[in-house]
Amino acid sequence: MKIVITDCDHDSLAEERAVADAAGAELLLAPSAAAADVVAAATGADALVVQYARVDADLLDALPTVRAVGRYGVGVDTVDVDACTARGVAVCNVPDYGTESVSDHAIALALAAARRIAWMDRRVRAGAGELAPLRPVHQFGGRVFGVVGLGLIGAATARKAAGLGYRVVATDARRAPGTTVDGVEVVTLDDLLARAHVVSLHVPLTEGTRHLIGAAELARMRPDAVVVNTSRGGVLDTAALADALRAGRLHGAGLDVFEEEPLPPDHPLATLDTAVLTPHLAWYSEESYGELKRRTVQNVVDVCAGRPPADVLNPEALGTPAGGRR
Repeated sequence: MKIVITDCDHDSLAEERAVADAAGAELLLAPSAAAADVVAAATGADALVVQYARVDADLLDALPTVRAVGRYGVGVDTVDVDACTARGVAVCNVPDYGTESVSDHAIALALAAARRIAWMDRRVRAGAGELAPLRPVHQFGGRVFGVVGLGLIGAATARKAAGLGYRVVATDARRAPGTTVDGVEVVTLDDLLARAHVVSLHVPLTEGTRHLIGAAELARMRPDAVVVNTSRGGVLDTAALADALRAGRLHGAGLDVFEEEPLPPDHPLATLDTAVLTPHLAWYSEESYGELKRRTVQNVVDVCAGRPPADVLNPEALGTPAGGRR
């Protein structure tokens, strides 16, 4: 069994190699994510593991023995899943590896923005300590925390927010308003926007969720609200958010993801004291990082060994004969 990692920004492949060694598999790292380098390294390979590299029909056709593609992470924006399915190639991600880390980060961003921690830090370093520019700042207890999307990360964020004394409400396309999920009241998006002091986004990026929160939605929010996004940058219209923050129509924002990454230094958000910004690292903790690396390789090992993987996006691709194409 031959597994080729097309690209990664890890400082060590020890976790991946341990899984591959246990399966008797050869594990190689391509010299770059360029298609020509990947093809040269992965000729005869049974599986690819990718981080940022694109996997499209042309690459798959150049590598007819590949049975599985494993993606480091949740999203598979760079993998043509339909092309993989048509060729009997299973696509595996790790949808829940960062549940605790991302929900921790969402809470941290919410609290930092609500309490204006980063702004206070900058003022202290500049020798300023007066209260007036920072007002108003509120306590958490009794305020409303709105969760948009009750998947694994959204549900974990809701649980942690409740533990801080927030009253939690949520909206979810799979849940009917008026119901309760684990003690969380499910409401419409409009109701959530009108009530919540924190609006935390936890939905995948699809055509239906692109700019789910745009200028109109921001205008319906409370002027003392905080927007948090740890999901995908395109879910939130960041230009409209910057306008709302600059005009003082919102209390603040905590963002780990952006429509353009990395965020340009001259982006309007980068000039705003009320925005707390982190570089798409909500997923990261030492614990989640190790789990991600192990499970990504284990998924493709299982596919190539004829076992059902723990995580597969296109199960209909499983069972294709080794080296075959439909």
